[in-house]
Amino acid sequence: SSNAKNASDKDDRVPVTVLTGFLGSGKTTLLNNILTATHGRKIAVIENEYGDVAIDDALIAKNSKFVEQEIVEVLNGCICCSVRGDLIKILKNFAAKTKAGHLCLDAIIIECTGMASPAPVAQTFLVEETLMEYARLDGIITLVDAKHIEQHLDMETPDGALNAALAQVVFSDRLLLNKVDLVSPDDLDRVENRLRGINHFARLERCKHSQVSVEHVLGIHSFD
Repeated sequence: SSNAKNASDKDDRVPVTVLTGFLGSGKTTLLNNILTATHGRKIAVIENEYGDVAIDDALIAKNSKFVEQEIVEVLNGCICCSVRGDLIKILKNFAAKTKAGHLCLDAIIIECTGMASPAPVAQTFLVEETLMEYARLDGIITLVDAKHIEQHLDMETPDGALNAALAQVVFSDRLLLNKVDLVSPDDLDRVENRLRGINHFARLERCKHSQVSVEHVLGIHSFD
């Protein structure tokens, strides 16, 4: 609604985007596209990964300015950091730096590990009071590999646990159906219909090479 939009325009908290998708869905490429785009925003990318670093190491190495407490500054004043421990701790670190005038961010993107449901990360911003004063949840973006999503959705889970790919689609505000050039038009229609059947509220966009406008991913105000 326009009232919600007006309220959000006055909201000076940092918008947080949660990015999910299975390994190979194109999250790295999307992040690299965002970091190299000339959008003028200062963005922090937090990799909530358990294992391999997902953002292109060469990109970081080529554009690094300083490293401090796992935080690396890259292109356009954007920063990247890899979190294997406490996500809340690094966010509170950002909040403290901002309050002290050492950091000014336009957006935060949290990339979830391949098998993770975005729900616990998103919930952090709805229950943790210190963070609620500093940041607001803007949206949950799920990258979907058009060629392999069906096998991920059909994967059986032990003891009735929620299938991870299903959880990512269910909790999404924006679905980016990626790698559309690798499947036939009929397969693409079938996949899209299945995704819409699982989550008909999320806006769905087809893309290849994770090429979507930054505006489609950031500043979407899904939780206002």
